[in-house]
Amino acid sequence: MISIKDLYSVLTAVVPLYVTMFLAYASVKWWNVFSPDQCAGINRFVAIFAIPLLSFEVISRINPYKMDFLFIAADGVSKVLILIILFSWAKFSKRGSLDWTITLFSISTLPNTLVMGIPLLKSMYGDDKEYLIIQAVVLQCIIWYTLLLFLFEYREARIFILNKFKDSSVSNSERSGENFGGIQEMIGRNCGGAGAGEDEVVDVVVRTPSNPQTTQNVNKVAPDSRSCLKPTPAGGAAQEDGKEVHLFIWRCGCCSSQGVCGQSVQVCRREEEIKVQGKTGEDEKPNFLKDQNMDSSTSSAMLKQIMKRVWFKLVRNPNSYASVLGLAWALASCRWDIKKPQIMENSVTILSNAGLGMAMFSLGLFMALQPRIIACGNRLAAYGMLVRFLAGPAVMAVASVAVGLRGTVLRVSIVQAALPQGIVPFVFSREYNLHPEMLSTAVIFGMIVALPITILYYVLLGL
Repeated sequence: MISIKDLYSVLTAVVPLYVTMFLAYASVKWWNVFSPDQCAGINRFVAIFAIPLLSFEVISRINPYKMDFLFIAADGVSKVLILIILFSWAKFSKRGSLDWTITLFSISTLPNTLVMGIPLLKSMYGDDKEYLIIQAVVLQCIIWYTLLLFLFEYREARIFILNKFKDSSVSNSERSGENFGGIQEMIGRNCGGAGAGEDEVVDVVVRTPSNPQTTQNVNKVAPDSRSCLKPTPAGGAAQEDGKEVHLFIWRCGCCSSQGVCGQSVQVCRREEEIKVQGKTGEDEKPNFLKDQNMDSSTSSAMLKQIMKRVWFKLVRNPNSYASVLGLAWALASCRWDIKKPQIMENSVTILSNAGLGMAMFSLGLFMALQPRIIACGNRLAAYGMLVRFLAGPAVMAVASVAVGLRGTVLRVSIVQAALPQGIVPFVFSREYNLHPEMLSTAVIFGMIVALPITILYYVLLGL
């Protein structure tokens, strides 16, 4: 059972994080030390420098040749199951989305194993089970944080490419509108001003026809302008001038509406559609951006551009290299008993030791910039707690039993899945501006209720 000394060890690891968070909160809320731009800069520093060095430091210290592969398999299967459930929900449910898939994956599968997991589970199950928790930390850094970064970059690249195609479509529509109905002028002065019931020229359209049928439809004989447009069926004069067709639309005296009659009605309606599309282009997506109307060539071209952009961004992200370099060093050092030079050790640890503290400092700064502490609202906060402390451990239990875990290792895998929300996913969510208020609430209140919930799991699994 957990002793008072064990509880003190857990509090020793957790309380300094709250002190750091409180100082950051007070520095913005009451002391006005940092501006919002400076707060964003601090979070970027944590995401680009502190977290990669922390990941490298943790991974480089393990022994990859002595891993519990059943535990690794259970952890991997549980996260893959959650990913399948979330992506299926995003694909087939009207309420599903990629944004919430990423957020729910972070909340349900990425606990705070490094800070609270190691001292808490070590006190519960003994020193010999500490290596299991370290393996969970290493797997998070190597696989799941990298996957999380990929999902963030994919979402960002997808938004960028879709907006690029959207802007291109709106621009084309505006140019089409200019060619079709952009040059509008009243030339009733040729008639000395048209009164009620008289013929009146309402539009002069300069347009490049998209097909021969359009040219044929508008290829009418225009009456002489000197006839002052005597009442005749509405029509137009088309003249081939290079690639342009000059179409004159008028309203005859028999028309009581503002439109035109005859074969010009279709043209008038098309012009109005272009005007509406030009006004609402920012709110409505073009048809080709909808999956059901997008042909395979356009879809594949967009996917290629998205993946190219994702690859370019990941290559430039230090987090992509930290895990690989840390694992490579761990393999080499354990194989040939190589020690890190002291100058290299100090260069890495000087920032990696500050990684978690700076992450909590960034969390405090973000909280201070919000109108209230529960930034996401009570309802979303309750959903987040349910996902964190019920859904995650439940899926982990199913996956652990499925791969054959039994005994103490099974209990360790379930309890570590019930730990509070990790701090690193919050840093990434704020960097990419995807539900940071949800992650901040999960971290803060998750660490408050984590101890009694974890002890409850420990007692129930020990029965």
